[in-house]
Amino acid sequence: MGSVRTLPLSDASFLKRLRAIAKDSHRVYMTPHAKQRMVQRRVNLRQVLECLRKGRICEPAHLTIQGDWKATLVHQYAGDMVKVAVAIEKQEDGDLAVVVTVMA
Repeated sequence: MGSVRTLPLSDASFLKRLRAIAKDSHRVYMTPHAKQRMVQRRVNLRQVLECLRKGRICEPAHLTIQGDWKATLVHQYAGDMVKVAVAIEKQEDGDLAVVVTVMA
């Protein structure tokens, strides 16, 4: 048996998939680290969701060692520039957006 190869995901394809996932906030998982950084940096959930839905990529999409695609997005919302590192994780019932960390 051969190994399964993952096709490269372009930034545009990553954004398209992420935005489709982020339409449903129940498909967005905030890691404990991301929640902690949100409190420290005074970033609210609405700012994070808007970044996922409308942000632009500032760190290109890349494959992690866990096999997920990850990128960092930036978006200005409510007067603040917010950066969000997010991974797209495959689940049996559909993809999940995992917010790894939040920067301001």
